[in-house]
Amino acid sequence: MKVLKHIARIIVGIIFIFSGFVKGIDPLGSAYKFKDYFNAMGMEWMAWSAFSLGVLLAFAEFIIGVSLLFNLKIRLFSWLALFFMVFFTGLTLWIAIANPVTDCGCFGDALVISNWETFYKNLVLIILTIIIFRERKTFKPLLSPKLNLGMGLLIVAVYVGSVYYSYNHLPIIDFRPYHVGVNIPESMSIPEDAPREVYENTFYYKNKKTGEVKEFTEKNYPWKDTVNWAFESNESKLVQKGYEPPIHDFIMETREGDNVADFFLHEENYVFILVAYDLSQTNRDAMDKVNELAHWANDNEMPFIGLTSSLFDESDKFIEETGAPFEFFNCDEITLKTIIRSNPGLLVIKDGVIKGKWHYNDIPTPEKFRKDFLNNFNK
Repeated sequence: MKVLKHIARIIVGIIFIFSGFVKGIDPLGSAYKFKDYFNAMGMEWMAWSAFSLGVLLAFAEFIIGVSLLFNLKIRLFSWLALFFMVFFTGLTLWIAIANPVTDCGCFGDALVISNWETFYKNLVLIILTIIIFRERKTFKPLLSPKLNLGMGLLIVAVYVGSVYYSYNHLPIIDFRPYHVGVNIPESMSIPEDAPREVYENTFYYKNKKTGEVKEFTEKNYPWKDTVNWAFESNESKLVQKGYEPPIHDFIMETREGDNVADFFLHEENYVFILVAYDLSQTNRDAMDKVNELAHWANDNEMPFIGLTSSLFDESDKFIEETGAPFEFFNCDEITLKTIIRSNPGLLVIKDGVIKGKWHYNDIPTPEKFRKDFLNNFNK
């Protein structure tokens, strides 16, 4: 038990730290996930608290993990860890059964696992947490209390600084499929040998003589026997999920409904894309810098466009009010939130490869962009 309790403490501590860290450095992503839960539970009225709850949950996980790993105030934090695991094990069981969301978000975008895998993971963690809780009075710090406390406080300070920076700029580590360096067309392609979706079809036919509706499979349904049977309906059930490329929902739709994404994804010059998932909530203080860069890009024959999920009437109004010298195209709101955690945010691609991403607080000047990109990439 002496060795087992320390193994349990270290494993649970590391997992709590990892979970709290990856969610903490992506506070907007955590807020989006909370909103998904609220919508699935019919609690849309709680949406206002999504950001605060996301930040608090991530911080609580991280601080519990640090305390367990460094054996700091373990009597107190073993109680908190047990409470966490009891609550979330029950919650993830419900999520696995009801399937209100496809991804629980327990590890943010860093590690996406299925709802049932999440529940099984929590079953293991709750056993380890119970061991820690039962042995909580027997743990003794390996280092001096002052050194333990100092290391713990230093780690927490670094964490808080990372969260603050990530919120005001962009996540310090980008785990999403649209990170810098990704080739979007390649990430949208499906390999020839990739697994395909497999469906099981059930057919219902009505016997013309008896009026009985009978169930058939693909192997025995009487599609040729039109004398005795009349088709009623059919059902399709997904029995094997096929390969889904990392990027599968990237479009640029015109007013007429045409997808012009390929036109920009295969442009050999730099393409500037202002991403603003909701123009009614877009930070307009940054538009002066955006417009300056857009005018410069247009003067140098580099396309500059906008992507939004707002209606085109709203786009027209936004252009009129801000003087934006570029056209907006439509894209799904969830996709835009995934591309960049900023409203607006700037994306630059070249030959379909993401070369740069900026929060609205960091929109580069033409001089800055020229220095960082044109001098380096066009040699």
